[in-house]
Amino acid sequence: MNMTKKGIMICGHGSRSRAAEAEFSLLAQGLKKSFPNLPIRHGFLEYSAPNIHMGLDELKSLGVNEIIAVPGMLFAATHAKNDIPSVLVSYQEKNPGVVIKYGRELGLHPEMITAFQERILECFKPAKMGQDHFYDTMLVVVGRGTSDVLANAEAAKLTRIVAENMGFGWCETFYSGVTFPSVGHGLEIITKLGYKKIVVAPYFLFTGRLIDRIYKYVDIVAEKHPEICFYKAKYLADQTHVISTFEDRIREAEAGILNEQQDLMRSFKERVIHGEAIIHHHHAEFRPITDPEDDDAVGASHDHEHSHDANHHHDYGHSHNHSHHGFYKHIAHPNGPRTMIDEGVCCCFMSQFPQEVIDAERKKRNS
Repeated sequence: MNMTKKGIMICGHGSRSRAAEAEFSLLAQGLKKSFPNLPIRHGFLEYSAPNIHMGLDELKSLGVNEIIAVPGMLFAATHAKNDIPSVLVSYQEKNPGVVIKYGRELGLHPEMITAFQERILECFKPAKMGQDHFYDTMLVVVGRGTSDVLANAEAAKLTRIVAENMGFGWCETFYSGVTFPSVGHGLEIITKLGYKKIVVAPYFLFTGRLIDRIYKYVDIVAEKHPEICFYKAKYLADQTHVISTFEDRIREAEAGILNEQQDLMRSFKERVIHGEAIIHHHHAEFRPITDPEDDDAVGASHDHEHSHDANHHHDYGHSHNHSHHGFYKHIAHPNGPRTMIDEGVCCCFMSQFPQEVIDAERKKRNS
């Protein structure tokens, strides 16, 4: 009878930012204190090394035959719902002696809300640490933004929870990516509301191009409006509260206590059966970009080509016929991602803009 040897796999998205990679690995190391007897590895979907396949191989080489994998992601959007499960299912098919249990996203766990509120409070240290409300201050939460409506709604829900918990005078949710309202455009609009103090808090795990973009927009708007004091909260990073949430997600997956709404792997497999999702076997095989110079440039594009039908080929050893982020029906929304054209928007979305939208935005800026 084979003995069960368990291991943990933390699955991240990946980044061109080497600093983001380092922060992700620090988080994985922090988990070792909680699970000292289990091997822990991490891997990324793209851009970064090691990829998820490499991490799974390392665990297998250590004799692990039951892997507890969790997505290192705040909300359940395309990567957590589709891309990571695709990698894991593909790997398990090729390695039938390995059992993989998949957990859920970090979500609005109470520890995550506490971690976020602590980042916001740090903006005011030490003057207002004991203050029980901020009625004279506006809170702006900046989410990643995705084509997944429910994930975007979770960011808005977070904003409301934190605003009520901390007693802010007003609150808004903006996004740095796909959906609307976009952060730069949104910040311009809220300057008209009369608040002289505005906290901009990005709900992100790690640094990277998007964090740089958010802070850049804050600086631009602040320079135009010297009468307003803008505070920039730090992203979450490897706070104790964040690590505690990962611990809970790992233990949930290990115990198999996820309900139907929480079980991302079961949902993925059901969608595959109904033809609503596809297992991309190559996804677990690709070679990530490891060029240290391909880093934080805001204008950088992915190293792959795209056509407007969202079929694309990556330079790192595989091709696939799916949209990297999914088609977004409001791509031309006047307050959405079109306001960030030529400002580092993912090329997977640039390929979705009708040419007339691109031309109109460029004309507006040059007029």
